[in-house]
Amino acid sequence: MQETPFCLTVGHIVPYSMSDSNTTDFTNPSTFILLGIPGLEAAHVWISILFCTMYAIAILGNFTILFIVSMEPSLHVPMYYFLCMLAVTDLILSTSILPKMLSIYWFNAREINFSACLTQMYFIHCVAVIESGIFAAMAFDRYVAICHPLRHSTILTNPVVVKISLAVVLRGGMVALPHPFLARRWPYCRTNIISHSYCEHMAVVKLACADIRVSSYYSLSMALLVTGMDVSFIAVSYTQILRAIFSLPTKDARLKTFGTCSSHLCSILAFYIPALFSFLTHRFGQNVPLYFHILMANVYLLVPPMLNPIIYGVRTKQIRDRLLQLFTHKGT
Repeated sequence: MQETPFCLTVGHIVPYSMSDSNTTDFTNPSTFILLGIPGLEAAHVWISILFCTMYAIAILGNFTILFIVSMEPSLHVPMYYFLCMLAVTDLILSTSILPKMLSIYWFNAREINFSACLTQMYFIHCVAVIESGIFAAMAFDRYVAICHPLRHSTILTNPVVVKISLAVVLRGGMVALPHPFLARRWPYCRTNIISHSYCEHMAVVKLACADIRVSSYYSLSMALLVTGMDVSFIAVSYTQILRAIFSLPTKDARLKTFGTCSSHLCSILAFYIPALFSFLTHRFGQNVPLYFHILMANVYLLVPPMLNPIIYGVRTKQIRDRLLQLFTHKGT
């Protein structure tokens, strides 16, 4: 019995089979047709309202974070520089998929140009890898701030922060680049119908009438390597952080110090838990309906951009105080 190949894309594994699409006389497409969420067509309007609300919260929240950090000189430190990077990546990630998804749900505008589809695919992969790298950079910042507080300003200088940021962005761009190039080289002679609400990597390349194991194995290996590196780095950083915290003399000092990491930890959980749940669903939930797989893929990309500004707005005192000042001045 032939084993079904898998590919980890944007944090989760998607099963695919070359028999998923009906064979036709179709030639290489100029456009693809996105179906949205097959099986939940009757609920598309209600789903779109939920997704639109999440998108609006993400846009408002992340722009608020960027505005507050830019206007408050006391927040011009590495932790908040990385937070601004996170806000920008969240805006790009949600914007790369939401407008097209809403046009499918609201106006039945299902066509997407082939090049636009590959561009969307690239940005999804690129930004997801960048976001993972930002969490690793923020973990390093927390490690230096807690384990070497007197040297924090000399270790994480502005030039060092710029170099770390550039490295994170370049890694994301380079890791994601082969995905659209490989997808473009395959011949598509089966169908141009994508059973998804956006151009998810495996949903696209499985339509090719060619051996796509190169795309599959590259996507799987890079996702495992990148995620493994970042999670391992975060785990090592927090192991050292916890050792330093537990060595503090008083309970209040331990709680106060750990509180400086709470926002970062919550954002990490909001980013990786949906990815892990989606991974497990696709790996072990072979009888789970297709619409649930697609919903989980959407949740993975939409929930973190919505939650991150809320988490930092609620749990970070400097941002919370500055936000209250803005509302207070407007009310007087």
